[in-house]
Amino acid sequence: MEFVFSSEQEELRASLRKFLEARSPETEVRRVMETEPGYDPTVWTVLTAELGLTALAIPEEYGGLGYGFLEVSIALEEMGRALLCAPYLSSCLAATALVRSGDERAQADLLPGIAAGTTLATLAYMETPRDWAGRNPSTRARRVRDSYELDGRKRYVLDGAIAEVALVLAATDDGPGLFAVETAAEGVSRSASPTMDLTRRLAEMTFDHAPARLVGGVGEAMATLSATLDVAAAALAAEQVGGAQRVLEMSVEYAKMRVQFGRPIGSFQAIKHRCADMFLAVESARAAAHHAAWSAVDDPNAFPVAASLAKAHCSTAFATAAAENIQIHGGIGFTWEHPAHLYFKRAKSGELLFGDPVYHRDLIAQRLGVATAKA
Repeated sequence: MEFVFSSEQEELRASLRKFLEARSPETEVRRVMETEPGYDPTVWTVLTAELGLTALAIPEEYGGLGYGFLEVSIALEEMGRALLCAPYLSSCLAATALVRSGDERAQADLLPGIAAGTTLATLAYMETPRDWAGRNPSTRARRVRDSYELDGRKRYVLDGAIAEVALVLAATDDGPGLFAVETAAEGVSRSASPTMDLTRRLAEMTFDHAPARLVGGVGEAMATLSATLDVAAAALAAEQVGGAQRVLEMSVEYAKMRVQFGRPIGSFQAIKHRCADMFLAVESARAAAHHAAWSAVDDPNAFPVAASLAKAHCSTAFATAAAENIQIHGGIGFTWEHPAHLYFKRAKSGELLFGDPVYHRDLIAQRLGVATAKA
């Protein structure tokens, strides 16, 4: 592995940061998170049609740019830094599941729209709290002539209220399957789920004889889901690094500016120690996230462990940094008007999304053969 970003990748980072600073400042984040869809369609069009971010890791034969996860991780890191409100992560997961399924027909039908940003897609696999692996789904798929019908419910679906296509995990008589469902179809109902983090939307989806199409083979869904969730863990870790870096910068900037007892508070040893600890946490998190991103491209066999390691470490680092940021800001950091709470809420919600640190450390132990899988 060569742990150095290319000039092209650095240009991607620089151009995206410049765009997000202009189009997703704090004022826009606050405005968009209060809207019904939870994202700005105009900004989404620029991100997809002009910058091509949803096409980054999609194969060229399906309208993508043919890059890898490394470029996606750069985009997510910058989006996390800006707290961008957009259905980007959910689109990445749906595209990943389609690619990993090996179903060329489904890929040809769905990936071009996802790559172009004209089709909002998501992955629906959770049914109960802490059901992070999606084992033993109660949602059922019943064969009806040449197609299927779904019955059941999925919870905590990323951008489920606005997605046009959902890839749904469901049980069949021959094992779990992954099914593509058009959310506007008869038999599909959706409702937004209350969340602490208003910058990221979750939804509950209910299926009542909803028409569905099998993606991949029956009984192959768990392998596809597992590979997709590894990408989800690494993707979220990259986003968390961006957020952690931003709160570190906020803390240092405030410590230099805020004067108490006739001197900047950053000159006090207690504040210095807090900032130094935050810096070490952010840098180690960045190393873990970048290692996972490079493993996805250069060492696929090591990627599952690297992804869980990154998710566990980056979740803790971001949550710690976001909490310290509030402490360094003092009273103003607790107010609604200050952005510190937005990052704190994103950090705490992301800590649970796709599995908390304890879950991922257990997963690492299982994958390294030092522990057995839990029932």
